[in-house]
Amino acid sequence: MTIRVLLADDQTTVRAGFRMLIDSTEDMHVVAEAADGARAVEMARATVPDVVLMDVRMPGMDGIEATRRITSDPALSTVHVLILTTFEHDEYIFGALRAGAGGFLLKDTDPDDLLDAIRVVASGEALLGRGLTSRVIKEFAAQPQQPEPGSKDLDVLSEREREVLLQIAIGLTNEEIATKLHLSPATAKTYVHRIMTKLHARDRVQLVIFAYDKGLVRPRSPERR
Repeated sequence: MTIRVLLADDQTTVRAGFRMLIDSTEDMHVVAEAADGARAVEMARATVPDVVLMDVRMPGMDGIEATRRITSDPALSTVHVLILTTFEHDEYIFGALRAGAGGFLLKDTDPDDLLDAIRVVASGEALLGRGLTSRVIKEFAAQPQQPEPGSKDLDVLSEREREVLLQIAIGLTNEEIATKLHLSPATAKTYVHRIMTKLHARDRVQLVIFAYDKGLVRPRSPERR
């Protein structure tokens, strides 16, 4: 199937570059463009793309609010948002993840990696690229919402499911979870999907956020030298 992509970025040259790259592939194409968040929401509703490639900083409505509106719209439940960021300067990235973004990548990502990222997010998987995962979790942990230890939301999970959720929260892949918990890769994957279903999570990113918000994982104290 061809992956339908909506580009949301306030820079015309950036959109043109992404369009050229995406339209040059056989398995995806650009269905619409937007120069601000409000237009991105409008075009998402008009075209219902598979993936929205969303910039964070745009005039008027920013990428965070646009992401929130898209992911909260029942009519757009099949739409996945992939955030573009410079990371070091986008303190808003964690707000975007909370808003329901399926992942993020750096604007200077290699073209082939960008295309792969679009495919991953289009498949419904979250994208926290290796090398960035630990940085995201570290920064996210430094500014979690007030934890709620013992929240009844966790009661829907079995003890084993909580163990798997903990491994997800610290950034392990399904294969790494399988190795650490002595499970088969297929069983680990089943646990992950079961947890997502029970917690009504859109993707893996929301599971990480849930684990921190509920106090299952706590920020580490700075190491003393």
